[in-house]
Amino acid sequence: MGTISRAEAKAFYDRLGRRQDWQAFYEDPALEDLIAHGRFDSAQAVCEFGCGTGRLAARLLEDHLPGTATYLGLDVSTTMVGLASTRLAPWSGRARVLRTDGSPAIPAADGSLDWVFSTYVVDLLSDADIAGLLAEAGRVLRPGGLFCNVSLTFGQGPFSRAVCALWQKVHDRGPLLLGGCRPVALRKDLNETQWRLAHSAVVCRFGICSEIVTAQPGP
Repeated sequence: MGTISRAEAKAFYDRLGRRQDWQAFYEDPALEDLIAHGRFDSAQAVCEFGCGTGRLAARLLEDHLPGTATYLGLDVSTTMVGLASTRLAPWSGRARVLRTDGSPAIPAADGSLDWVFSTYVVDLLSDADIAGLLAEAGRVLRPGGLFCNVSLTFGQGPFSRAVCALWQKVHDRGPLLLGGCRPVALRKDLNETQWRLAHSAVVCRFGICSEIVTAQPGP
């Protein structure tokens, strides 16, 4: 079974809405690692591909991004754009959220962003859209800019491998049962393209493993 379509992703996450934040039980340890190694305190213009409810963006704007930094959030879901816009209202002067068509296109000029980041989105994209997102991130990042990503990945021990195998089995039977998400290995894609890894880690929580990577464009 392949990945879900962009229309299916929009419909699923429109229905899911605020319940997406319930996934914090396994997401938060990986997000802590991303924040620790993402160097967000030195970014002035950032874009989040797949902003969801805006939970991570609010934390970054509150505690980690400079007070002058601008934020652009993108999401295919109308519901998520509404939730994120409401949550980020305290930073409305420098944060905006846009609904997209679900393609990997980033509405920014070449070399105009310091950081592009995404969490738990790459794992529902097709291989072609993952490649497209990496290409877009490379296009819009300034020299020295950083691409940061967290996504589901493969198990690292007996228990997490068993959980991963079950997850993959459910995904194969019906990707929409899991919101289209499945384990991926983005580090491999970065190694095979024009990116330099700055940080890589895998964090497992309750048998669900997440891969954290940060990388810069260039051979």
